[in-house]
Amino acid sequence: MSKSASTIESTAPDGRKRVLSARGVTKVYRMGEVDVHALRGVDWDLHEGEMTVLVGASGSGKSTLLNIMGGLDTPSEGEVKYRDQDLSRANANELTRFRRQHVGFVFQFYNLVASLTARENVELVTDLVDGAMSPDEALERVGLKGRSDHFPAQLSGGEQQRVAIARAIAKRPDVLLCDEPTGALDFHTGVMVLEVLTQINRELGTTTAIITHNAPVASIADRRIVVADGLVVANETGFEKMKPADLTW
Repeated sequence: MSKSASTIESTAPDGRKRVLSARGVTKVYRMGEVDVHALRGVDWDLHEGEMTVLVGASGSGKSTLLNIMGGLDTPSEGEVKYRDQDLSRANANELTRFRRQHVGFVFQFYNLVASLTARENVELVTDLVDGAMSPDEALERVGLKGRSDHFPAQLSGGEQQRVAIARAIAKRPDVLLCDEPTGALDFHTGVMVLEVLTQINRELGTTTAIITHNAPVASIADRRIVVADGLVVANETGFEKMKPADLTW
C-alpha cells in the first residue's frame, strides 16, 4: 500500500504512536536580496520504532527538514512537535535540552574528536545524561569491542562512522537522525553501516530516520519519504523490505 504525500497519520498502520511531527513547515533563507525556499509547507510524521528513509537530490530540502525535526534549526513557519512538546516555539535552552535528552545524530563526516580515543568520543555523550549505556557497551553494539582505545586516525572510515553511531545511541535516544551516514563510504563499508543501523532499530526499538540521495537505500525502511523542491512528494509504506546485504547501487 502506498500513502499519498498529503496523508499524515497520528499512528502507523500497526498502531505505533507518533514521536515527531511536522505540520505546514516552511524554511526560508535570506541570501543577499534573494529568498531561498528550502521547505515549502511540509507535513511529516515519524512513528515509534519505525525505520524511515528520506530520499532526494542534493538541495531538495531533506537535510533542512531533518535539522528542524532534530531541534538543530527552527522553521520559518509551521509547527514541529516531539510527542506533545511544541519545538517550533521552544527557545535555545529548551531545544538544547530536547536534543540532549531525546535525539542522537549521525552525520556524513563522523565529527569525531581526533585527540580522543573511540571510548572517549563516546564518553562525551554518556557523561551528559543519566541512564546511558557504558561506552564499551555502545561500542560492542556496533562491532568495535576491540577498538575502543584506538584514535580516529587509526580507524577506517567505516569504523569511524560506527564510533559515531555508538556515540549517538549511547544515551539511549528516542530518535536517531542520520544525515547521509554512508555518503563518505564505499559500497561495502556503506552496507556494513546500514546493517548496524537496522540492527539498532530492531534490537533497541530506536525510532530512526536516514537521509540519503541514494534511492536503493530506501528499500531497508518501513517508510519511504521522497523530498523534492522543498516538498514531500511521496510517503510510501507496504513495499517489500530488503536487507542491507541485498542492496546494490
